[in-house]
Amino acid sequence: MDDKIKKLQDRIAQAHLGGGENRIAKQHAKKKLTARERIDYLLDEGSFEEMGILVTHRTTDFGMDKEVYYGDGVVTGYGTIHGRLVYIYAQDFTVFGGALSETHAEKICKVMDLAVKVGAPIIGLNDSGGARIQEGVRSLGGYADIFYRNVQSSGVIPQISAIMGPCAGGAVYSPAMTDFIIMVEQTSYMFVTGPNVVKTVTNEEVTSEELGGANTHASKSGVAHKTSANDAACLDDIKKLMEYLPQNNQEAPHKLPYGLGEEVRDVLKSIVPDNPNKPYDMHEVIGGIIDEDSFYEIHKDYAENIIVGFARLGGRSIGIIANQPLFLAGVLGVKSSQKAARFTRFCDAFNIPLLVLVDVPGFLPGTDQEWSGIIMHGAKLLYALSEATVPRVTVITRKAYGGAYDVMNSKHIGADFNFAWPTAEIAVMGAKGASEIIFRREIAAAKDPEAKLKEKEAAYAEKFANPYRAAKRGFIDEVILPENTRRKLLKAFAMLENKQVDIPKRKHGNIPL
Repeated sequence: MDDKIKKLQDRIAQAHLGGGENRIAKQHAKKKLTARERIDYLLDEGSFEEMGILVTHRTTDFGMDKEVYYGDGVVTGYGTIHGRLVYIYAQDFTVFGGALSETHAEKICKVMDLAVKVGAPIIGLNDSGGARIQEGVRSLGGYADIFYRNVQSSGVIPQISAIMGPCAGGAVYSPAMTDFIIMVEQTSYMFVTGPNVVKTVTNEEVTSEELGGANTHASKSGVAHKTSANDAACLDDIKKLMEYLPQNNQEAPHKLPYGLGEEVRDVLKSIVPDNPNKPYDMHEVIGGIIDEDSFYEIHKDYAENIIVGFARLGGRSIGIIANQPLFLAGVLGVKSSQKAARFTRFCDAFNIPLLVLVDVPGFLPGTDQEWSGIIMHGAKLLYALSEATVPRVTVITRKAYGGAYDVMNSKHIGADFNFAWPTAEIAVMGAKGASEIIFRREIAAAKDPEAKLKEKEAAYAEKFANPYRAAKRGFIDEVILPENTRRKLLKAFAMLENKQVDIPKRKHGNIPL
């Protein structure tokens, strides 16, 4: 036994010598890293302290007493990323396929409990075949213990999951309750029931990749927030994400030093086309507002008609929600509402101010949307923004029509500052549709109905399709030139830095789930 422990300690010491990141960086082309290599690459060099290294499983049934491995298939401990404390666990697929046992779960629960006590993020590197079937209900109970801690940690500390191999059955629910999921392309998958069960029950032929691969969850289900080309790229993504997050819900995100300079951005002048029906890329607007190359997009391939992500503005970490006119004209639908609502609630939980960029013609019409519950799902975003107490600033770049104007962080639901560009159109609906309803009798009675429609459309647009009527009522704080947007936002967020909101005493609200 002593010889086994000595060999194990020598192997671990060797893994930590020689510069983990530099050594493993040479393996970028390698598809999969081991659990310890992943930890070495992710954490600051030499910072990892392992816990529970001598833990072994307690099962003796089915010949399990003949196969005993120290650590029991999961490496747990703590270290630093960018000099900031994090807790981590990495499942080891080389030990029983990374299957979760009672003791495996206890190790994970221990670091989760410590993370909450200390107030530091928890990162899970998932690579497991699921519950260890030789242990029966004890392994299932272990999963439930982890699930419970995921819920208790939610909104208290950031929880990040990397899916770096198989993740099936009960194993998927812990990542699903964490704040962010990053999946490795081609080598990871997530599903409740695998292809064989699907074929047996529904007769569908489907591969693991098609059913629950990284690209499937990034573009179709929305389960994955981001995908990475390989293990090293996935760990790099976690490091990047950590730059924008605070340690816990009692702290503000880390602020980088920034000196004010010439903050006018002429590039913003010509982005919005003169033709109101012509699309443009909202990424260009974001790029013209934020600190250079600081945008970190979340859910990029899911519900592309809305953009969410983190950025820096004057060194401050902010969350951005923006309609994307390039996809479905930027309308709000079931998926885009869910996407933006979840992101809003994360930012609010962890004191990250919100910037909302608006160009929205309304909610997506159609039977598919109505039958899929657009009323309920659209209300999620309305609820999330209304509930948020962090600094909230809105810029309307072009269209803000109908109920979508209200939902997209309007003054009426508690936004702190609402700016509009001169190109903004704030109305119940577009000029053409409104004119067809309001002036339908005049148009029908006219000798030239088409000319009359254009006349009435122009009159309606002049009166309503601009930001000035809303500004007169105080619904818009200021109509600003596009090139001055960054300067105005820097001042607004600086002014709101110490914002405090007293909320009604309650156990919790009842968001329309």
